[in-house]
Amino acid sequence: MTTDIYQKLGEHLSKLGMGFPLRDDLIEILRENFTPQEAEIALAIPTKPIPLEPVPVDEIMKGLKIPRDEAVRIMESLAEKGLLYAGTTSSGETGYALHQAGFGFPQTFFWQGKDTPHGRKMAMLTAKYFNRKVTRESFCPSDTKPYRYIPVGQSLEPGLQAVFPHHMMDSVIEQAEVFAVCHCSCRIAYALNGRGCEHPTEVCMKFNDMARYVIERGFGREITKQEALEIVKKSEEAGLVHFVDNTEGDIQHNCNCCGCACWNVGSIKRRKIPRDVLMAVYFVRETDEDECTGCGECVEACPVDALEMDGDFPRVDTDWCIGCGVCATVCPSDAVRIVLRPDRSGDLPASTFRELHEKIQQEKKQAR
Repeated sequence: MTTDIYQKLGEHLSKLGMGFPLRDDLIEILRENFTPQEAEIALAIPTKPIPLEPVPVDEIMKGLKIPRDEAVRIMESLAEKGLLYAGTTSSGETGYALHQAGFGFPQTFFWQGKDTPHGRKMAMLTAKYFNRKVTRESFCPSDTKPYRYIPVGQSLEPGLQAVFPHHMMDSVIEQAEVFAVCHCSCRIAYALNGRGCEHPTEVCMKFNDMARYVIERGFGREITKQEALEIVKKSEEAGLVHFVDNTEGDIQHNCNCCGCACWNVGSIKRRKIPRDVLMAVYFVRETDEDECTGCGECVEACPVDALEMDGDFPRVDTDWCIGCGVCATVCPSDAVRIVLRPDRSGDLPASTFRELHEKIQQEKKQAR
């Protein structure tokens, strides 16, 4: 019976818009974290809602036979442990939702930056589970990509900044109402698996609904808008890559990634998954050869190894360049230009977070 309930829960989670491919490794993770009763309750939570959309308790209770008070107590416990999302429904009550890939699972194990026996075990199990194939299925569920890279602010010409303000971190932060910061789950898990990375960890920002959740449940700390801008600056100085939800507004989170540990930049750097399969990339780098001194600093700084020296000038591999602009931060002669990809308009696939994930769900449904 115990094995059956975890198998059922794994199948249930695989049906989410940002779902989890069913594998024995996933079942092992579920078994380590849910009791059979907790798994039964998770099975009663619908898979149709988009990420971060809480389901009213009354709707969840339709699939349960235990008393309402007992069910709420267990769901609260699961939310405290980071195994369910909790937020306010449209009617103003507390509701619950299943975590979706990239939106709490497996991130909640690592957001606090703690080194615990359970954290080390989850780091090992999630690294085993999220192999190349599973990562591709989880984070690339449709043609529309859930995430995009944002270039370093100084790397875009003022004209592009004016036309495409949604491709600026300052604009993302200006639109947000609530701010929180957590530790980078990728780098914390990387360290717990005994690997080294010198980049800062407390640079993973959450906004609005996601920020409220991590603040309320203690997975992150609340920060001000000014502190958020300072984290952007700190991340750029450390050579980290900005990525956010692939939508114009209502952005819920910003990760600042490295090629050492992070699931997206690292996968591209190691050529595990093609860039355009994994992420939305709207810009690429060009070199002004009249200004370039051939120093090679940008080649060393590129987080995805998309640059190499070709004689006196750096050559860009435009199939792998992510247009992050990190190379511009180290160029001593202002020879780097981050330009709009000729095959991209710069327009985003959705205006809001909801619109984005409804589109992803529809594409995923059509592909079945």
